[in-house]
Amino acid sequence: MKRRYFSSVAATLLLTAGILGACSSEEGTTEKSANADKVNATGMPIVDEKIQVDGFAAKFFASQDWNKLMLWEEYEKISNIEVNWNTVQTEGLVEKRNLMLASGDYPEFFFASAVPKTDLIKYGEQGVFLPLNDYIDKYAPNFKKILEEYPSVKQGVTMADGHIYGFPAIYDPEYDVLRGDTPWIRKDWLNKLNLKEPETLDELYKVLKAFKEQDPNGNGKADELGWGTGWGINTMIGYLRGTYGLNKQGNMNINLDFKEGTEEFRFIPTTDEYKELITFLHKLYKEGLINKDVFSTEPHVFAAEESKGNFGMLSAVNPLETQKLKGYIGVPVLEGPTGERVINDMSNGLGNLGMFVLTDKAKNPEAMVRWMDHFYGDEGSKMFFMGFEGVTYEEDAEGNLKYLPEIINNQKGLNQDQAISQYLTWPGGYYPGIVKEKYFPVIESTFENSAKAKPYFMKDEDIIPGLNYTLDENDKVSAIMTDVQTYVDEMTAAFITGKQDFGKWEDYKKTLDKMGLQSYLETAQGAYDRMQKQK
Repeated sequence: MKRRYFSSVAATLLLTAGILGACSSEEGTTEKSANADKVNATGMPIVDEKIQVDGFAAKFFASQDWNKLMLWEEYEKISNIEVNWNTVQTEGLVEKRNLMLASGDYPEFFFASAVPKTDLIKYGEQGVFLPLNDYIDKYAPNFKKILEEYPSVKQGVTMADGHIYGFPAIYDPEYDVLRGDTPWIRKDWLNKLNLKEPETLDELYKVLKAFKEQDPNGNGKADELGWGTGWGINTMIGYLRGTYGLNKQGNMNINLDFKEGTEEFRFIPTTDEYKELITFLHKLYKEGLINKDVFSTEPHVFAAEESKGNFGMLSAVNPLETQKLKGYIGVPVLEGPTGERVINDMSNGLGNLGMFVLTDKAKNPEAMVRWMDHFYGDEGSKMFFMGFEGVTYEEDAEGNLKYLPEIINNQKGLNQDQAISQYLTWPGGYYPGIVKEKYFPVIESTFENSAKAKPYFMKDEDIIPGLNYTLDENDKVSAIMTDVQTYVDEMTAAFITGKQDFGKWEDYKKTLDKMGLQSYLETAQGAYDRMQKQK
């Protein structure tokens, strides 16, 4: 399921026991708001007298009006909390969110706004974002239970100052389909051309080339395409990381893994293995086997091309689920140049940490923590992802849930995401809450893809959480990595497209050193060593 990207693209993961007692005031406890006594400790409604709050959120579909959406209208009836929503499409999220915070004209809470960890610590220490530890302890039983059951999640959501500033997206660590899968390939095209499923890099190249040149759809036109995605080149890189022996500690710190036989970090984008990986992608790109707009297109734009069924391979959500395209199966995990065959692009299930953040303008923080916590429990998760019985889903005698035909086979020609977005907000991958197997709609072929990949999953114990920095460390890392990451992304694109010759690789590495890369590695190493001591 690629909504880790959700980018696949998405994910970041420290402190010892007792973090739920950490808080903001000098006395060591979070002060109660003036309205705290009006909040019911358990059950619904959350408050007896209706309250109104102002919230900001990112949405995937421009046509949605969250103030008239069934999800929020129904939850208002249940909770007695009415949210006045101000929304922006995901493409404009970063600019809008940053402007609001910089100007001081921000709402009581941010929802589905993907606040980065750097901003959580920055605005948390400034007092703009409220520390949530005590509120979680008293008003968030569902989320608190998750922290107790999964210590690495507890580590990941806790900043180096001991505070929790955001509610994250969590993908149930027991739900394999969300933890690792592979792209999709047209089995019918393989059969037509008498090709087997590719299991090595050379075989993948030959298959993609055959798709493009040998008319597998049989229409006599050269309209077939190779490997496509609307989620950017990093989705393709992610699939190949394990094949090239990269990210053996998982993707929680995407640019870092250990030097062989040590616990000392190396910077992945300067390794020989990374160079080999993007050299392979350059070969595919040069021969037109990757969509040419991979560096610029957006998922909703690419969907129009994807829907034509002309791509032989897709890095996307199951094409049958989203586009009603038949014939696609999961691609095998590929064996690499040195025999590596593993999926390392994996996390412990913890996604973006800042999907729900309360600001210092929140008049009812206790009520809003209870409001948010509902989506970490079964009833809230079911409502958020499945919707409403008889309207969006049905339940069989065994308790299994499935979307109604109006959603999965919409008569107006809407794909599943478009159809369900008439009622719900989750498509697009921006949300807090927990994704569980029972309450997340995945069709059988997606499970088959995940089952096919599971034997090649990296070991859970090898995945290290995202590093948490102090404010000073964070400022240092941010100052360095903002430019470094931009340069890495630019050069990765330049090498793959051929705008930069690989003969400049050493110059690229020297430039990164001049930009402070070694200082970043030292700081990251210190944060990791501190984490190990605090276990």
